[in-house]
Amino acid sequence: MRQTFRRFTSEDVSAQNQVKASVQRRIRQSIAEEYPGLEPVLEDLLPKKSPLIVVKCQNHLNLVVVNNVPLFFNIRDGPYMPTLRLLHQYPNIMKKFQVDRGAIKYVFSGANIMCPGLTSPGGALDEEVGGEKPVAIMAEGKQHALAIGFTKMSAKDM
Repeated sequence: MRQTFRRFTSEDVSAQNQVKASVQRRIRQSIAEEYPGLEPVLEDLLPKKSPLIVVKCQNHLNLVVVNNVPLFFNIRDGPYMPTLRLLHQYPNIMKKFQVDRGAIKYVFSGANIMCPGLTSPGGALDEEVGGEKPVAIMAEGKQHALAIGFTKMSAKDM
């Protein structure tokens, strides 16, 4: 499972553009399909009247920004994933994996999460998660997600 975990500065931004209405509709539709739990608040998060800005950053990272607030990101035209701040506001929009307590400091240091950290006592998998899907990474004994990951294989294969 890969994760991106760092701070951004203005030097990381290569371009930012207000997207056309057709692109905005496509982004909204993609987010609505990936996160059906956001349906009731999607209009508040991504209002049709507010300009939607796509900020292109280094390493093929795109941020979706509304009213100067980054809400979603994607890497190399992959699926849109919520920012941690948005995930903390709406914690039930994603499937969850849980790492054991021993993995927390390594995840914070940027380590990839391996199967043993999820399958050991204290770890937990959502059996319905397939391969190549975004998931919230929770930690044993903690309330909020500590990272957002992207699975390389399905939970059943792990």
